[in-house]
Amino acid sequence: MSIIYRLWKGPLAALLLLLLTLLQTAPVLACGGLVAPNGSVRLQRATTLVAWHAGIEYYLTSFTYQGDASRLGWIVPLPTAPLRIQEGGAWTLQRLNLEVQRRLLLRGGQPVQFDTASVQVVQRVQIGALNITVVKGSGAAVLDWATQHGFLLDEETRAHLLVYGQASPFFMAVQFDSAQAHQRGLTQGDGTPLLITMRLPQLWVPLEVLAIGTDTVNADLFLLTDQPLYTSDWAYHLGLSPVGGQVPGAPGLEIRLQEPLSETLYHDLVRDRNMGWVWPGSWLTYLSLTAPAPQVTYDLQVSPQPGLMHAVTFGTPPQQPLQLSGFYLPEWVPALPQGTLPILLEVAVLLLFISGLLFWHYRSRGSWIKKVSASWSHR
Repeated sequence: MSIIYRLWKGPLAALLLLLLTLLQTAPVLACGGLVAPNGSVRLQRATTLVAWHAGIEYYLTSFTYQGDASRLGWIVPLPTAPLRIQEGGAWTLQRLNLEVQRRLLLRGGQPVQFDTASVQVVQRVQIGALNITVVKGSGAAVLDWATQHGFLLDEETRAHLLVYGQASPFFMAVQFDSAQAHQRGLTQGDGTPLLITMRLPQLWVPLEVLAIGTDTVNADLFLLTDQPLYTSDWAYHLGLSPVGGQVPGAPGLEIRLQEPLSETLYHDLVRDRNMGWVWPGSWLTYLSLTAPAPQVTYDLQVSPQPGLMHAVTFGTPPQQPLQLSGFYLPEWVPALPQGTLPILLEVAVLLLFISGLLFWHYRSRGSWIKKVSASWSHR
C-alpha cells in the first residue's frame, strides 16, 4: 500500500500512531503499531498523502493490517486542532500509487508547557467504521483519559505519548471496528481513508510512529507541494534533482520520483470524494521507506522555502522553525531551475570546444601569414 503525502505548507504535528486493540468487551490495548493483545494483528503497510498549500495541510491516510480482532484503534498526536475530519477519497491513494509505479517503470527507476489538570474533548466524528475523538491536554493527562476510557497503555506507548505531548496538546483517538470492516469487504485490514485538514506553518510528517510494535517499517509516501523539493541548500541553488538519494538523517527514506503533477493525474484526483482541494501546477514527490524499526527514530520536516527535506527527532514541536546546519548561501543568490545544470555544463563544454577550435585556427593562420611575409621579404 502506498503512503500519499500531500504537502500543503505546514507540518502535520508529530503524528504518533499508537494502535489500540479492543477484544469485544475487553479493555483496549494500545501500542505503537497495529498489534492485538495476542499479537494476531500487525501493521502491514501505511499509505499516506500529505499536502501543504497556503498554510493549510491535508493529511490523508489509510493502513493495511494482517490478522483479525474484533476492534482496533489508535491514538494520534496532532500539531493543532483539526479544521475538519472527513472521509478521504475513495481512490486517491490507489491512483497515486499506480501513477508512481508507472512512471518508475518508464524511467527504469523548545517544548511547550501545557495544563495537565484536565483533558478537553474538542471534536467527535464517526466515519464508516471509525469512531474518532479529538482531545486536548498534556501527555500525562491524555494517558489518564485513555485509561479511564478503557485503553490499556504499555510502557512504550506511554513514553511516546509523553514525548509527543511536550510538542502539542492535541491528540486524536480512533476506534476501528474490524467486524464492520469485514462486512464492508475489508478482509485484509484495509482501513477507511481518513482526511484531516489542519492549519500549519510548514510540512511535518510523523514517521517514527510506524516503527512501534514492528520489526521492519514499510511505507510509501506521496508529497504534493507548490515547488520541487531538495535535500540540501546547494542542491536547491544548483537545481539538482533529489531522485535516487536519501533524505539527510533518515535511514531508509529514499526519494524515488519527483515531477510536476500531470493534467491527467490532477483531474483524476480532484474528481475523487472530498478531494476538490487538490490544486493544479503542484509537484508530486514519491518517497519509499524501508528500514529496520530501530533505525526509524525520526519524523520528516520540510521548510516552506526553498522546500528542503530534513529528518527531525520525533516529538519535535511542529511550530518550531527548522534548525538547519552547515553552510547556506544567502537568500538573494538566484537558484537554477531543476534540471538545467547538466544543460549548462553541456553548453559550457561546447563553447570551450568551439573556442579551442577558433584559437587553433587563428594561431595556425597567424603562423602561415608570418611564413608568407618572411618569404616575400627574402625576395
